[in-house]
Amino acid sequence: MALSDAFASLVAGIGAATIAVRRLRGTPSEQAVGPRPTIPEARPQGNLPTLKMPTARGWDPGQTPKAAPGLKVNAFASDLQHPRWLHVLPNGDVLVAEALQEAQPASSIFDHAMVATMRRAKALGVSPNRITRLADHDGDGVAEVRNTYLDKLKQPIGMAVVGDTFYVGNTDALVAFAFVPGAETLEGPGRTLASFKPGGHWTRSLLATPDGSAIYVGVGSLTNIADHGFVAEEGRAAIHRYDIASGKCEAFAGGLRNPVGMAFEPTSGTLWTVVNERDGLGDETPPDYLTSVAPGGFYGWPYCYWDRVVDDRVPANPAAVAKALQPDFALGGHTASLGLCWLPSGVLPGFGEGMVVGQHGSWNRSKLSGYRVVHVPFEKGRPCGPPRDILTGFLAPDEDFSYGRPVGVALGGDKALLVADDVGDVVWRVTGA
Repeated sequence: MALSDAFASLVAGIGAATIAVRRLRGTPSEQAVGPRPTIPEARPQGNLPTLKMPTARGWDPGQTPKAAPGLKVNAFASDLQHPRWLHVLPNGDVLVAEALQEAQPASSIFDHAMVATMRRAKALGVSPNRITRLADHDGDGVAEVRNTYLDKLKQPIGMAVVGDTFYVGNTDALVAFAFVPGAETLEGPGRTLASFKPGGHWTRSLLATPDGSAIYVGVGSLTNIADHGFVAEEGRAAIHRYDIASGKCEAFAGGLRNPVGMAFEPTSGTLWTVVNERDGLGDETPPDYLTSVAPGGFYGWPYCYWDRVVDDRVPANPAAVAKALQPDFALGGHTASLGLCWLPSGVLPGFGEGMVVGQHGSWNRSKLSGYRVVHVPFEKGRPCGPPRDILTGFLAPDEDFSYGRPVGVALGGDKALLVADDVGDVVWRVTGA
């Protein structure tokens, strides 16, 4: 057995023992979900946080996730390399950002344990650093065309098109390329428009405004709770707004630990995002969330969470706590809600208008959560009911291994729901049965 495998096994054993002890203290009986969630009191886990992540297995031939009643799912494209994010071009071609977190220098035993666990879960490695183009010209629901659209990038995630410009969210920068409608590949060097600090929460999601005047950029924190100091977190845990006309990039809202997926609610034009909250306080404490984003709004990180609940592990800042806004809708603890797109009414049978959320799944709670794609119904521009499953079955019943992990979500040109699965290396396509 390789040394790394032995260490991973040791980590898994210690993690299992820690989980068993914490379960003796009781675990939450219900998820913290909705506009008024029941959030258990914090139980700080100190230097030995809960660490539980299933081993990545992948899908057997012919095996798929489980679609909700009235829906069906098929593989739109398979054998990709860590497909993380999706963007649909005006002509219906589907772009897939293939990227992966890369290991950073470990500074503690927990860091080494985390690296071993993430490698086992296929969440860490050498990033492909490319965007792949998929096309289904014959309309059978399977992409028969595949080619590299853009490569030699740096952990790309976000993609957007405005006019004759194609924007990419590299981990360290917002980059622009000349866009040619219908082109199979892009050529020419990219232009750096704004720079961001890499590392930590490394994804840089993008969303263009409907009028094409600006690009929103999601930038996550470096650490869990500003563990390396506040200077290291400057410019992070925020959504930035890049103004195309002036070239200025400024923070739009802050206190958002890891804002990834973004989408507009179409009736009001309000920006919404999903945010991954802090670790080390318990299975459901605090919950990840879906929220509207107010210009200049501050959402609490790292000083507090949800309804101004103070995190005593962080140096006190009463003024910051006092101005913190409460998120709109809790999605459960540590679900790793990453993907987000608006679903119009009538697209998927049995599902009205609302937000679709790709939940990548937990690694730091005693009973796993997430590992599914859910729909949050909306009415009059606001969430109006509990989440409902669209896709499940990514996780083995005993939680020992995962077949896949859903991430980015998008509506295809034919209005099918597309889901990127970065463990199964598949893009799934969901339609009415």
